[in-house]
Amino acid sequence: MARPVRVESRRRAICVLGGLLVTVWALLNGSAVWSQDVQLGQPGQTIPSSGDPIPPQIGGTTIAPADLSSETPEAEGLPVDRLPTNILEIVRSLNYWVVPFGAATFIALWFTTERLVVLRRGRVIPKPFVNRFLKLLEEGELDREEALQVCEENRSPVAMVFAHGIRKWGKPSVEVEQAIIDGGERQVAFLKKHLRVINGVATVTPLIGLLGTVWGMLISFQKIADAGDMGRTEDLASGIALALVTTATGLVIAIPSLIAYMYLSGRVDGLVMKMDDLAQRVVHLISAEGLAEREAKLRRLPRTPPDGSQKRAV
Repeated sequence: MARPVRVESRRRAICVLGGLLVTVWALLNGSAVWSQDVQLGQPGQTIPSSGDPIPPQIGGTTIAPADLSSETPEAEGLPVDRLPTNILEIVRSLNYWVVPFGAATFIALWFTTERLVVLRRGRVIPKPFVNRFLKLLEEGELDREEALQVCEENRSPVAMVFAHGIRKWGKPSVEVEQAIIDGGERQVAFLKKHLRVINGVATVTPLIGLLGTVWGMLISFQKIADAGDMGRTEDLASGIALALVTTATGLVIAIPSLIAYMYLSGRVDGLVMKMDDLAQRVVHLISAEGLAEREAKLRRLPRTPPDGSQKRAV
């Protein structure tokens, strides 16, 4: 019964992750188209032709083009670096830095989606199973073998915790509780699986962004050194732009990853506390002390003979 549930969970995780990737792709394309529309289609804005330049004016005085030809890089025939203005341009400006950032994003999305599916309350602590199981134990309708079989058939984390305690059926409460603690530690490890990966993404991506910052500054100073004197401001701006973009990208990935890690860790803690409360009830029902107490209560109850007359229990 466990295998179909796991296959279904994996399919749901793949579907959710696919939807997220399609959404990101649509946002990237939509952002690029929107940026082009804003730049080329603003109302009231005219684009001068290359053959009819418009000279700038300051205070009503027209400045001759010859006054600006020696100061602008366009007049020198040099390319002008422009800062990225939309998501697609930011991704392109990262160059080879997009590889580690893209891998970190994919890892964070994949494992966050997988943990959201696995840590559903109905999957970890199925309420119908728990209520029915505890009711049968309280009524004494399950013996050791039957209770163990029911838990192994359910295969949920809380059922596996119960199974560890049932194997100590009739033992002192200390032994039963210790068995449940041992089984609970294994299930907690299963619930916290892959959370370290998400935390690792939240920790490493800012460091990658910091490395990109240092690398961008090195590029800027190298261009200045190659050009002599102070060089062109565009050379300095391109390196600074790379430094800022890598830092911002690292933070954009790290902040949601950290939020996801904290949320999932809190969910695990809540599930563990609930399983601990249920396990304490099981300890009370199947331990030697609990069985003796239940047997004493049954002896005190009046019994009805087959003929219908009541006799007081001895």
